[in-house]
Amino acid sequence: MQYNYPGCLITLEGGEGAGKSTQIAFLRDWLAARGISVICSREPGGSPGAEEIRSLLNLGELDKWDEITEAILINAARRDHVVRKIRPALMRGDWVVCDRFLDSTLVYQGAGSGIPLDILRTLINMAVEGLRPDLTLILYIDPLIGLKRIKRRKSKKTRFDRRDSAFHARVANGFFNLAMTEPERCALIDATQSPKRVAMEISSVVSNLLKNKIKYKN
Repeated sequence: MQYNYPGCLITLEGGEGAGKSTQIAFLRDWLAARGISVICSREPGGSPGAEEIRSLLNLGELDKWDEITEAILINAARRDHVVRKIRPALMRGDWVVCDRFLDSTLVYQGAGSGIPLDILRTLINMAVEGLRPDLTLILYIDPLIGLKRIKRRKSKKTRFDRRDSAFHARVANGFFNLAMTEPERCALIDATQSPKRVAMEISSVVSNLLKNKIKYKN
């Protein structure tokens, strides 16, 4: 069952190096300038318990866990995130802008790691209990370009950053296929453009969502 909340959930998805953090900051300010109460979050993480699991997931050797264990941990973090932060915010009428959500699991652990989608959907449904994004912005980038971007970062590379190029290619294809499969929810944005141009495209898409929300309330 999918629930309707007075708030709105926007998720940003994409491969490594797509520029999600930059665009989330822009979108937060853009919405706030229009009088909308905005909360930004991320996955894995977003709540104290989920952040602890994030540390476990991001650090260590690539084969630290098998794929199923990794998927279970991600959805355990998601459950805590939804219960303690996302759902209460949406019930208050806040807009939540989240860096990754359930689609990353379907793409990274599904298309990327080969876990059957029915297994992943079962785990996701247990974690979110019908919660789905109102809008998903997919920042699409050639994985080779994305990997070059993250190599320039000064922060320590995560376990996901360090996966091989074939994995990242499967992830990129997975996000593209998702956008083609669910065009009513997902907007595909070319993330190789300048940050300003990407932000303009995002604001155009979100403007339509905002208009529909206001129309629905009235």
